[in-house]
Amino acid sequence: MEEEEPLLTGSINRGSGDYGSQDNGEHYHHEESPESRRLSYSATDDSYPVYKDADLCIQQAVVFIEDAIQYRSINHRVDSGSLRLYRWYYSKICQWGLGFTIAVVLGLAFIEKPSSLTYTSDIRFKPKPWEPPCGLTEGIEMVCLCIFILDVTVKTYLIGWEEFRMNKWLIGYTVVIAASVVDWMLSISMMCSESLRVRRLIRPFFLLQNSSLMKKTLKCVKRTLPEIASVILLLGLHICLFTMIGMLIFAKSDDPKKNGEWETYFKNLPKALSSLLVLLTTANNPDVMIPAYSLNRGYSIFFILFSVFGTYLLMNLMTAIIYNQFRGYLLMSVQTSIIRRRLGIRAAFEVLCCPGRGHTSTQSEGHVERVAVNMFLQVMDRVHMKSYWREAIIKAAQQFPDGFINGEAFQRLFNELDKDFMKEHPPKPVYSSPVLQHIQIIYSHFYITVLGNVVALANVICICTVLVLDSEKSGLEKNNFYMEILNCIFILYYLIEMLLKIVAFGWRGYLSYRNNIFDGFLTVLLLAIQIAIFITYRIPYEKVDPVPGHVMALWEMVRLVNMLIVFRFLRIIPEIKLMAVVASTLVDLVKNLRAFAGILLVVYYMFAVLGIWLFQGAITPPSNTSLIFNANVENKTDGPFSMDCGTFEQLEYWPNNFDDFASSLVLLYNIMVVNNWHVFTDAYTRYTTEWSLVYFVAWWLTSSVMWVNLFVALILENFTYKWDRSNALSVEDVERIAYQSTVQLIFSFPSHSSLIKEGKGNDLI
Repeated sequence: MEEEEPLLTGSINRGSGDYGSQDNGEHYHHEESPESRRLSYSATDDSYPVYKDADLCIQQAVVFIEDAIQYRSINHRVDSGSLRLYRWYYSKICQWGLGFTIAVVLGLAFIEKPSSLTYTSDIRFKPKPWEPPCGLTEGIEMVCLCIFILDVTVKTYLIGWEEFRMNKWLIGYTVVIAASVVDWMLSISMMCSESLRVRRLIRPFFLLQNSSLMKKTLKCVKRTLPEIASVILLLGLHICLFTMIGMLIFAKSDDPKKNGEWETYFKNLPKALSSLLVLLTTANNPDVMIPAYSLNRGYSIFFILFSVFGTYLLMNLMTAIIYNQFRGYLLMSVQTSIIRRRLGIRAAFEVLCCPGRGHTSTQSEGHVERVAVNMFLQVMDRVHMKSYWREAIIKAAQQFPDGFINGEAFQRLFNELDKDFMKEHPPKPVYSSPVLQHIQIIYSHFYITVLGNVVALANVICICTVLVLDSEKSGLEKNNFYMEILNCIFILYYLIEMLLKIVAFGWRGYLSYRNNIFDGFLTVLLLAIQIAIFITYRIPYEKVDPVPGHVMALWEMVRLVNMLIVFRFLRIIPEIKLMAVVASTLVDLVKNLRAFAGILLVVYYMFAVLGIWLFQGAITPPSNTSLIFNANVENKTDGPFSMDCGTFEQLEYWPNNFDDFASSLVLLYNIMVVNNWHVFTDAYTRYTTEWSLVYFVAWWLTSSVMWVNLFVALILENFTYKWDRSNALSVEDVERIAYQSTVQLIFSFPSHSSLIKEGKGNDLI
């Protein structure tokens, strides 16, 4: 289950501004005013409102339970009209509509000036892009801004003014919308001729404020920044120290033949600093030391010591710090969300057990608060939740013999939300025929799966052998006769295996296994393509040639068949424990790292916009284009153009530029990978100023150092957790683990029992 964006704040701590989480780690303590408090039940509340409408009680309980399921705050208006508006706001169509609006407003950067609508970004051949007329993108943007205004208005109404004033994200949301509207009005007044659009830089805020997971991630990064800053400071001292030592060692010599290292890498302080900074990422290794190393092998010690202390010690220390800080913070976030769920469930219990009780009534000694099962079932029928959760909770509620549920039992009912759906396989069919009984016994055995994997492996080996033999042949030269025979044999085996498994498990039982669905789909597809080959080319024989008039040549159809067979070989992954753990880790990361991908998208977006502002049109191709194709021409042209080996121009990196939004994103990605990133920094320092290096170093620190290390830390955490849990289990048990992995636990907050057992369940953030 995914945690949706909490609409309301302050269920745990209103001062934090992020729905119950706080940065200073203090425990929850504040007094609520009658105006700010809408309805916030807890186990210690002593006063209850008067209810005259039982349907309103049910409606409130429904909303509180939905808040608990989605880990939302319960501090919101609870009158009938507000609750209807609240549920409408959180309906799928509204949330999808808001998400689509955010995607549209972010996507405008691709068609706004400078437009990315060209087939190439190479500045030597790039045609003039289509520019939208003034008012087109502005009109779309204004519609999106109106939707955002409606969004913040609804949120403010539902939480009230007092809550709004304490919510930094909603205040920031309002400020960003206002700034965007003002900038939009300036664009219209200037007939879209302005050079800078400030609102493009702040658009990613719309994405951030709409996701609580991104907010949690940002707060985690914020808490980790002091430790990261300390390591970065050490890195800076490390680089400065070795820079000074390097400038002393590689000083200018009276012998011009010994000045190669000084001339290329240590000529001045900025050049020496940038050379060692790039060496820290190993992008220019061993180039940076070759001139000195060729003179004396002892010079290599300087560069090796620099890399050992910087690259292998300090950089890995940063990964360890990020891993430790991030893991601890998200564990506390899990606890906060658990408490938020408990508050929602308790609030639902209070409104169901106390309808009609007067405001001044007091509890008599020994009185036990209870909820009628019938009323609870009415609530569950109206709650939006997954069907298997609903069935499990209703089934548990119907087990109470007296027809009433007390508070503790009410909380336990919703422990079902912490469990994953365990699919039960239908019973096998019962046959009276001895032959069918033997088939059922044989093809239900594990060794049949092993045999199928062996056959798939043999099939892949045959394909690899043929590919090696035919690697240098064209389509007309290839002889597909033997490949067709092999394909027919293996497809026949797969078909027989599928049919006998259907007999053994039954149709429903066969489809209840995901591996069988995967195998069966590929088998049917392979059979269909093979039949198409027979129809098109008749029975294959040795002299058959591809006919150009056909829709698809024979060798292309055979290649498609073989690709599908290679995919079928993936069935072996779940049968090997280590591969199963690795594959499940990868799947979990893909499913649950949307928050990290979203923040990385925000960072990319902002740096791309800044890059366009700073460097648009800075890189220009040489006027004498013949120099591009003549590597022997010396650098005698005017301006920054250079044809030295390894430079931007010699490597023909012309498509990497900041001339439009799409090419800016690609350039930033190339720098994040850090391979040859010094080529880009060198080019932009030559074409602009040396201060441009600040931009590229800032991007390297943000993307490659911080975000890549964060991603590595999460992979380590997820894999370690899964490996520890599966170490004593069989492969089948690994596939049937009842609870999700750590990363999924972090983002779904499924289970809190282990936290309670460890004594951590009472901690508030």
